[in-house]
Parts: sequence; C-alpha cells; structure tokens
Amino acid sequence: MTRQITDKVIIITGASSGIGRATALALARERAKLVTVARRQNLLIQLEEEIRSAGGTACSLSLDLGQRINVETMIRSAHDRFGRIDVLINNAGFGFWGTVENTPAATAREIFDVNFEAPLFASQLVIPIMRAQGEGHIINVSSVVGKRGLPLSGIYCATKFALQGISESMRLEVKEYGIDVSVISPAGTETEFGANVRYGDVNRKFKPAGGIQSAGEVAQAIVQCIKKPKLEVYPNRLSRVLVWTNSLAPGLVDKIMMRYLRDRLDAAKAK
Repeated sequence: MTRQITDKVIIITGASSGIGRATALALARERAKLVTVARRQNLLIQLEEEIRSAGGTACSLSLDLGQRINVETMIRSAHDRFGRIDVLINNAGFGFWGTVENTPAATAREIFDVNFEAPLFASQLVIPIMRAQGEGHIINVSSVVGKRGLPLSGIYCATKFALQGISESMRLEVKEYGIDVSVISPAGTETEFGANVRYGDVNRKFKPAGGIQSAGEVAQAIVQCIKKPKLEVYPNRLSRVLVWTNSLAPGLVDKIMMRYLRDRLDAAKAK
C-alpha cells in the first residue's frame, strides 16, 4: 500500500544543500509540511521560499546539531508547531580525510557528535511522539561506506557503520508501535560534501569510488521510501552489488580496493 505524503510533518536535517535540499524540494512537490534544519540560515530562508513555491509548507531552524541541546530544540519546536512528527530524516553530517593512525581524538569526537549522536538523540526524542501517534518513520541517511570501509576515510566510515547498527537494533524495538526505520545508503553523490570535508594528515582530494549519482536521484529514493517503507535503500545499484560481494568475500573486495584505490593508499604512505 502506497502512503500519502500530503500534509505529513517531516523533519530534514542538513537541509541547506545537497541531498537534504533536494529531498526538501521533492517533498514540497508532494505538499508535505517541512521542518528544515541546518546551520546556514541564509540558505534555509531561500529554501523556505522555494518550498512554498513548490506547494509545501516550510518552517526552518538554524541549529548546530553537534550540540545536544539543539537536537532537543529541533524536536520540541517541530512538535509544538505542528502537533505531530510523521517522518524524521537524519541527513546532516560531514566527512574527514586522513589515516586511522593519525585521526585526532578531537576530530573523532566531533564527527561522531554530528554524524551519529545527533541522529541517535533525535530518534530517542521522537520515538515517544511517534509511539503516541501510533505511527511514524525514521530515515537515517548513511552511505555505502557504512557497509564497506575505504582507506583514508576510516573515522567517517565508522560513524556510518554505527548509524547502520543502531538503525537495525531500533527498527526491531519500535516496529510493534507502528514506527518504521529505514537506512538510505547512497554511493558518491554530486553535492557540496566534498568541498566541506575536513583534512587530517592527508591533505588531498580524491575522486569518489564508483559511479556518481545526483542529489535528486537520492531524494527520489527517499520519497519512494516514505511512500513504501523499506529497511534499506541503495539509490545506486552497483553499491548494492558491492555490499553483497563484501558480505560474501571481503578478501576479494580488499584486493579490488587495493587496485582501484591505489592513489589513496599511496597518499597514505607518503604522508
């Protein structure tokens, strides 16, 4: 059965650009009531206008979700404004380039605060609301590297592995309350993500491994997941093949990575 999105109250974090922004506009065309969250207020204001023009309802919050009090503000403000929360899309996050050996402790703490603990805390706060409603949907935007680690992005991969694990546990715990939990795992995507990556002991940009998809393609996959909830969604079919292959033959995938990601491994040695 296909669910209607019209008038659903949907929170989207990391909404000022990339996948978050594309998802907000796609949901606006479905006439959703959107609470968009990001740090850059000027971009959120612009997005609000576009959402309304597309037929949706817009409310934006300029918040740094690396701080727990702001996560609480996000959930409380959305619920106070609309009286319910139907969908929570945890999308905000940032990346880091550097070897595992030399990843600073402060960087590890900061990236886990944003990429993992913010989605976890937001989910903890929204579950009682959705349970009282008798329905709800939590969507965590992860990555294919939440299933298969890559060199020089170990700490980022770790946050996505953690998000995958908590999502699997959570979906079993809340299913009987009518709450769905989904994980979206994009491959390389055309966004500002690369421009905002932090650098450690390897200060160099690399091309994404595999094919590149548009933010719009990922957004459409999220929209379809809201209409027909799935446990896991891979907007890029090749990434699903990678995950399956890695689960069956990780050693084989290691050999493939050693060959096709030689530039990253060489950069790690030359640091």
